[in-house]
Amino acid sequence: MSDKPSEDECVIHEHPVPPQELARYRSNPDVDAELDVVNYIHGQAQDETVQHVERVKTEYVMGDAYEVWDVVTDKNRWWVISSPMNLYLQKYFPSLDYTISFHVGLMMRVRSNQRGPDSSDPQPFDEVSRRHEQAHDLQVRAVESEDYQAVGMQLRECLLALIAVMQRRVEIHEGVDNPQAANFIGWAEILMNQLCPGEANKTLRQYLKGASEKTWQLVSWLTHDRHANKTASSIALHAVDVLIGHYVLLLSRDRTDSTEKCPLCSSRDIRTHFDIGIEPDGAYYDTCGACRWSSHPEYGLETQEGEGPPSRLEA
Repeated sequence: MSDKPSEDECVIHEHPVPPQELARYRSNPDVDAELDVVNYIHGQAQDETVQHVERVKTEYVMGDAYEVWDVVTDKNRWWVISSPMNLYLQKYFPSLDYTISFHVGLMMRVRSNQRGPDSSDPQPFDEVSRRHEQAHDLQVRAVESEDYQAVGMQLRECLLALIAVMQRRVEIHEGVDNPQAANFIGWAEILMNQLCPGEANKTLRQYLKGASEKTWQLVSWLTHDRHANKTASSIALHAVDVLIGHYVLLLSRDRTDSTEKCPLCSSRDIRTHFDIGIEPDGAYYDTCGACRWSSHPEYGLETQEGEGPPSRLEA
């Protein structure tokens, strides 16, 4: 019997398409997001060169989006899953569904081991996180009422450290009378007026002022309560944790570029990328996921004119 296939048989070739050729057949590539993945791979596998990168799906788990990328280098093939990014060698993780489940579980365990609003936060929140961790440690070892009072005292210092950070990082309007440094409620009033101005932010501003005042009062009460107990200190600990998270978000919003809507299409699908090639030492830039507008100093204008940025896979 002849091994030659008949004319009506479907033949699939055994040779894979070279990675360099795959880019020819992609539709609507997202080169900015691809560059993020390329830079990540080159940072994690420094002896490998990326030849092809392609987003294969986005999985939503408990409200969080996880982007899955198929990455081919000159030596290996990887799954890269965000966020935060982590890479998995496809040789050992051939099943994508299993890899996503593994990644989601791993990220949940990592987050559960972190303390404070975000243990990866750099300065200026290191002191705030340290004092919050100390309060947590006191809570774990507490037995007597005075031990739980000590938790309240540490939480009080944590809030004062937080307000000190905000005083240094937020530019207050001229003519505003500054309260004493330890007047947490007074400073919260000023800061919320500054960070959440206008009628559109009225509800948010009122909530944050109320949360600040109530949290401070709760911590102060715990500090002086001769009958302090585990339940009360646990609630105070969590209340401070939540409030720190609110302040971190506000300060981050105030420090970042104020672009919340695309200047071309008004979409809120604004994403942030980093390009080490931007002079002098690399910089962040924004893109729009809807119309591909970009604030990149080199090819932003090209994108705005609708031509799209050039492929930088070889970067």
